[in-house]
Amino acid sequence: MTSTTRLTVAQALVRFLAAQYTERDSVRRRLIGATWGIFGHGNVAGLGQALVEYGDAMPFHQGRNEQAMVHAAVGYARQSNRLSTHAVTTSIGPGATNLVTGAALATINHLPVLLLPGDVFATRPADPVLQQLEVPHAGDVSVNDCLRPVSKYFDRITRPEALIPAALQAMRVLTDPVDTGAVTLALPQDVQAEAFDWPLEFFAERTWTVRRPGPDPVELADAVQAVRTARRPLLVAGGGVHHSRAEEALAEFAEVTGIPVASTQAGKGSLRWDHPQDMGGIGHTGTAAADELARTADLVIGAGTRYTDFTTGSGTLFSGDGVRFLNLNIAPFDGHKLAGLPLVADARSGLEELTEALRLHGYRVDLRYVAEYTEDKQRWEHRVDACFEAGEPDVRPTQPQVIGALDAVVDESDILVNAAGSLPGDLHRLWRTRSPDQYHLEYGYSCMGYEIPAAIGVRMAAPERPVWALVGDGTYLMMPTEIVTAVQDGIAIKVLLVQNHGYASIGGLSESVGGERFATAYRFRAPDGAYTGAPLPVDLAANAASLGMRVLRAKTVGDLRAALAEARAADTPTCVYVETETADTVSGAPPAQAWWDVPVAETATRPSAVKAREEYDRHVSTRRRHL
Repeated sequence: MTSTTRLTVAQALVRFLAAQYTERDSVRRRLIGATWGIFGHGNVAGLGQALVEYGDAMPFHQGRNEQAMVHAAVGYARQSNRLSTHAVTTSIGPGATNLVTGAALATINHLPVLLLPGDVFATRPADPVLQQLEVPHAGDVSVNDCLRPVSKYFDRITRPEALIPAALQAMRVLTDPVDTGAVTLALPQDVQAEAFDWPLEFFAERTWTVRRPGPDPVELADAVQAVRTARRPLLVAGGGVHHSRAEEALAEFAEVTGIPVASTQAGKGSLRWDHPQDMGGIGHTGTAAADELARTADLVIGAGTRYTDFTTGSGTLFSGDGVRFLNLNIAPFDGHKLAGLPLVADARSGLEELTEALRLHGYRVDLRYVAEYTEDKQRWEHRVDACFEAGEPDVRPTQPQVIGALDAVVDESDILVNAAGSLPGDLHRLWRTRSPDQYHLEYGYSCMGYEIPAAIGVRMAAPERPVWALVGDGTYLMMPTEIVTAVQDGIAIKVLLVQNHGYASIGGLSESVGGERFATAYRFRAPDGAYTGAPLPVDLAANAASLGMRVLRAKTVGDLRAALAEARAADTPTCVYVETETADTVSGAPPAQAWWDVPVAETATRPSAVKAREEYDRHVSTRRRHL
């Protein structure tokens, strides 16, 4: 007879999660490292009580915003190479729907996170209950169904015994390098508190092996032939290189073959910035050196990339005659993109086998090609130097000068977290990445408000390292709440807060597409009703200080460097506040080196829109489909 123990559903779930582990390359880690939560009537008596009951087995973190808790969990998961993550529990209603944005971010970026929202009564003793969505044509729908399309796995646990298969499926998806993303187990509040006789084997320790599949021999042979016949190959490193910890394998591939490497936002740092084959970022926010190679490449080797529109220049960048694609990706869906040759494998395994095969064939690119891209790289680095140049000592810095000041004080141990605004473009072009995990850009969803909570998660995963959240004023105002969490738990993140009085990135885009920067600046209304008056007297530094953070104000580049050095040495949460040029002149960085398709009004009377449409039509005419 099977031995059992009587627990509530919530207690059983917490006990089960505490016994789950991952293993890759003989390294074993706990899968669910902790649980984040904000409690309400939908989870306080269920999961809340269970976390009290099993507090020694499951660490808990108190959050301030449900979306931010997911961001923190995602930051932890990415820094943990997807081998460990956190769970997030919420009440029903707005607590649950606040998870949707974070879930979308996790799933789009292929990062694991476990979501445990409360749900309405399964037994329906009172209908409707507080915060219940009534759907006249469907009695089994709740607001949690909003999480279905943004979850890689979703289940609603309406009976205690249903938890067993659902929990096992949830762990399978979280640890699958192809299918991982947000996993949602919706938990009706009455079921959470219901007792059941659970088989003890349900709580036995389980180790989930994170696979490293190698390439199929036929696909590998085709890949070798494609590389051997290429004259101007270019490798595009995506986030899969980092997820697989394939950076050393990529460096060896580049050194053996001489093939230059460009990187997506997620793949930046796959090679150090000073590696001879590192050409920097590619695409709309990429470097001139990388994008010129992309335009003339006859073979593009995608390693762990999804080929988003920013990478491909919306289909205009890879324009060389007869260009072909070779896609090394653990996901067959991505391996077949752009009509490319698929090499379906783990990035590290695939690169190792491809390198060895090319070594045996004695393949290496022509020395003239090496000389060409080496000179292009040197020219670009001179442009970066010019952008970082401090200039006049007593004037406000430009945003590239802010980045340059940070570049001057960090080393390979620092980690930068960013996601949205004008900073991602400047960082992708200019930042000199010193270590594989230094550059933490969330650009799959580019979610404003990600940076501060994600930095908390990163710091939890790497407590010995300096972690910087780089935020503009627009992003800061979206979600500063987790500063309180950092202060409460003594998580010594550093926030570099750049005040430029508006949505700088969208302001520039608006101007380029005929929108005339409409409603993108943080200014008072002028007499004509437009937002063109004086900048708003909002003191974001004072706001950060009011939430308990130590704040250092910097007015000049000299002040900034001193403040950054002081913040870096701090062992408490610290913010460096700097005001740059206004939103319409914020960047000063080199312009976009590749196009991005944002449709422009086809008919308009205003000259700016008419001109923008002419430019748009010109770019559209250069787009090509790779068939």
